[in-house]
Amino acid sequence: MITRDADAFVAHARALAPDFGPGCASAAFLVTPEGFALAEQSASDNAYMDLSAAVDPARALAQHRGLQRALAQDLPVIAFPGDPEAPDGLFPNNVFATAPGRLMVGRMRHPVRQREAERMDIRGFFRAMGREEHDLRDRPGVCELTGSVVVDRARGIAFAGLGERCDEAGAAALHDALGLRATLLFDLAPGEYHANVVMSVLAGRALVVCPAGFADPGVAAAIAGLYAPAVVVLDPGQKAAFAGNCIALAPGRAWFSAAGAAALRDDQRAVLAAAGFEVGAVPLDEIEKAGGSLRCCVAEIY
Repeated sequence: MITRDADAFVAHARALAPDFGPGCASAAFLVTPEGFALAEQSASDNAYMDLSAAVDPARALAQHRGLQRALAQDLPVIAFPGDPEAPDGLFPNNVFATAPGRLMVGRMRHPVRQREAERMDIRGFFRAMGREEHDLRDRPGVCELTGSVVVDRARGIAFAGLGERCDEAGAAALHDALGLRATLLFDLAPGEYHANVVMSVLAGRALVVCPAGFADPGVAAAIAGLYAPAVVVLDPGQKAAFAGNCIALAPGRAWFSAAGAAALRDDQRAVLAAAGFEVGAVPLDEIEKAGGSLRCCVAEIY
């Protein structure tokens, strides 16, 4: 099923057992922010970026190393070297995604990001593991993978936020490549660039969502009904602090940037605790100047 009908999608999803696959990855990879800088092309449709902001490459690299050390508490985490000519390369989940036995390569909107898909070290790493490569650049449409599409791996369903960086054809290509059971298409609110900034599904058990990030907040409400009562509803200020850009890499912990974690209220933390999640936090304020946060930095390996 691929549909824009949120009610039909939720009704279908309710009947699906969480037996599609593990809710959390078995490993992850990062790409280091070598020569950290802000990409002017990306800023054209990323309202979270401010090109006038001064950046500190050494501090960004130190925070990124701290991120790798923190996440390694939950699963093996490897890091590939960054490329100063590809300043958004530290957000590899937009370009590469995995499923058992497969590697997906995304079709990126901006030329500055399209060169990332050519990295033979990353592609070669997965080829050496015997993974079949699915290159979405051979398909119509645009899709920046798990930046544009939030996937519930346990149920085999996905939520595709349509906008400049993902269209219906691109979302359908990823749906096919991942072999998903169902994908809900929805329009992002004006000014939003990726679905994973406005929502996250944690280990298939909980939802963090900001209705203001949806063109139709009713879609967010319908999705929330699928995960209730394990739902954290964010306000726009919390979204701006990247509280929606979180991830669970192990069943018992949800990782946020320090800014995102600090934005959570006590009652929201209680919802996460009741769902079985400890909150982990990593300082990433320097990296967040590039318009993405913790989840954007993490490419999961399933």
